Amino acid sequence: QVQLIESGGGLVQAGGSLRLSCVASGGTFSSYDMGWFRQAPGKERVLVGTINISGTGSYYTDSVKGRFTISRDNAKNTMYLQMNNLKPTDTAVYYCARRSGKQFDGWGQGTQVTVSS
Repeated sequence: QVQLIESGGGLVQAGGSLRLSCVASGGTFSSYDMGWFRQAPGKERVLVGTINISGTGSYYTDSVKGRFTISRDNAKNTMYLQMNNLKPTDTAVYYCARRSGKQFDGWGQGTQVTVSS
């Protein structure tokens, strides 16, 4: 059973940057597409972006395109989310998950990102 642990969140001013990490254990990390999600206070969890198995293909929701970059290091069982030019609207708990078919599983506990104006 895969276990995912997110880290790297924190408090940052608008325009700043953060890099989140997602470390996987208990599964074959390199065999799965991965995704980042976020959940803002009082809102549903939404997809931020995904990355394919090899790391050569990614998808981003419109609101983060050009600012966020997802990457992965299969040798380290780790996925990253580089977030630049952060906005207050990016404030949320960020989660990583593994894509299994049409579903995502292996949710971690999340890491809080707070962007002040």
